[in-house]
Amino acid sequence: MLSAVNINDNKIIFSDYRLISEDAFCLEDRRTKITPGDVLLTIVGAIGRTAVVPESTLKFTLQRSVAVIAPILVSPKFLMYQIEAPRVAQYFKDNARGTAQKGIYLKSLGITEIWLPPLPEQHRIVAKIEELFSELDKGVDSLKTAREQIKVYRQALLKHAFEGKLTAQWRAENGDKLETATALQQRIQTERQERHRQQLADWEAKGKQGSKPKAPKPLPPLSADELAELPIGWIALSVEQFCEIEDGDRGEHYPTKGDFSDSGHCLFLNAKNVTKRGFVFQEKSFISQEKHLVLRKGTLKRGDMVFTSRGTLGNIALYDTSISFECIRLNSGMFIIRGYDAVLTPDFLYFHLNAPLITHQIEQLQSGTAQPQLPIREFKSFRFVIPSKLEQFQIVQELESKLSEADQLDQTLATALQQSAALRQSILKKAFCGQLVKQDKNDEPASVLLERIRAEKLNGMKPGKREKSS
Repeated sequence: MLSAVNINDNKIIFSDYRLISEDAFCLEDRRTKITPGDVLLTIVGAIGRTAVVPESTLKFTLQRSVAVIAPILVSPKFLMYQIEAPRVAQYFKDNARGTAQKGIYLKSLGITEIWLPPLPEQHRIVAKIEELFSELDKGVDSLKTAREQIKVYRQALLKHAFEGKLTAQWRAENGDKLETATALQQRIQTERQERHRQQLADWEAKGKQGSKPKAPKPLPPLSADELAELPIGWIALSVEQFCEIEDGDRGEHYPTKGDFSDSGHCLFLNAKNVTKRGFVFQEKSFISQEKHLVLRKGTLKRGDMVFTSRGTLGNIALYDTSISFECIRLNSGMFIIRGYDAVLTPDFLYFHLNAPLITHQIEQLQSGTAQPQLPIREFKSFRFVIPSKLEQFQIVQELESKLSEADQLDQTLATALQQSAALRQSILKKAFCGQLVKQDKNDEPASVLLERIRAEKLNGMKPGKREKSS
């Protein structure tokens, strides 16, 4: 048994179907008998998708989301294309009914106005439409291929950036300005110790409220194998060796449904507020100051990076001064990456988290199937490659420039795809306004064709419109 999802691009797609018994299939009083040449039309949800049943096809029946139209002395493809033309599509849109999911009732479908030229002209129109659509589809396929190639290019660019290939020439030209890997590691260790001393002083100044800041562990010595693997001057560290990781609060004071409102003291973020391109705030929930004060974890500070760890893994957003909300808390299912600025610039970290080096580690260490998740202990073990900040700035500059060019090209291709869809509709509009092919005065008049159709219906050769299947 097929449904509306199996009708797409004027084809019947035999996948994602439901099997029924032979007895159920043979209940003629409940099910429509489908024959080659019938036109299938989706009438619920995505209204107006069509396909013609081919001569050689599997035996199937349909759910109520699809109607079956049996043309009488009318080209099935002519009928199929006209149903998708702007005039009929607008009629369906104007007459769709329903709340949760709109649909076209059979009564409205039965009085849909179809324009009929002589049968030979119908065939000429179909032939011209398919000729033009064939050329158009070739162009569309090329545009889609180009967009896929841009995706591959983006990933290759990020891969090369964090293998040191993007800045290889720059390193060769600026070697005298760069510190060694050993010096870089020592500086990072010193800066982390300085940060801890400041955290300790702040903790003591606040009367030792909360947990005492933990001293950073000494960084492991650089191995010869690792130095040979990495570009000159680079080191590799795990996440917990260069920053702090915190997740959302799920303690006893976690907000319940009644604690949320459309406005309030503190914005409470869900994972849906974090995308690959930053924060989105179309849907917002707030909690009161009182509820905010009893929660222990999950409050953002300026400069924090947010990383989604459940559901859609690896979406990233930076809480910087461009975000107007002064108080933001996180739901569970997200990590806060904090205290990285002694080692990494925010932009370098953002690109690194999007690079294949990290996405591959996510794929290897995630758990769950219906709702993938990344445990915090696994994320803390992620391996990052780290050049000097001078080279980080250069990498970011190169990536922003090249990715911007790729984005512009991708937008150009997306616009061309939109234009091709509009051109398709233009072709259909002309076809059914008599402007696509020349008329032939020797063709049988449409009035004669109509009389023949009426005669066929009266003779009961084939019903003109079938009931929608059960």
